[in-house]
Amino acid sequence: MKPDRPLFIENALDFADMPGYDSIRSENKESIMALTERIKLAGRYLLALFYIAAGINHFISPEFYIGLMPPYFPSPDILNILAGIAEIALGLLVIFDSTLRWACYTIIVMLIVFIPVHIYFIQVGSCIEGSLCTPQWLGWVRLVVIHPLLLLWAWAVSKTSPN
Repeated sequence: MKPDRPLFIENALDFADMPGYDSIRSENKESIMALTERIKLAGRYLLALFYIAAGINHFISPEFYIGLMPPYFPSPDILNILAGIAEIALGLLVIFDSTLRWACYTIIVMLIVFIPVHIYFIQVGSCIEGSLCTPQWLGWVRLVVIHPLLLLWAWAVSKTSPN
């Protein structure tokens, strides 16, 4: 004997047992999986584009980046060039399956290395004459929200590697 349940629940349970229902569920699952793969691929190519563009910007506006570097960093102009080259190279390496995971892990290391720059920016009141001047809270947002999201993005893309 079936327990007393409202008729609509009984009908909903019966619907799941109907012939062909599994094929409908299977088609939906396949389309969701295809959409997920497209989203992962878009995230990967956006990550590549983001770092290539950021790297190019190191050469277009070097004074912006050099001004953000703490005074205890040696040769800020050379560090800026190296950072630009690294970002462009890593952005390109994200594109290829064979180098995707390595590139993403290296982006994560690079972002960790950049943390002192964000801390210095906050220490000087989030305003560097001739470079960047923002409200103090925005300096904190860059460090505690945006930077971790960039780390998470690189990590998530690394998990899409077929290797």
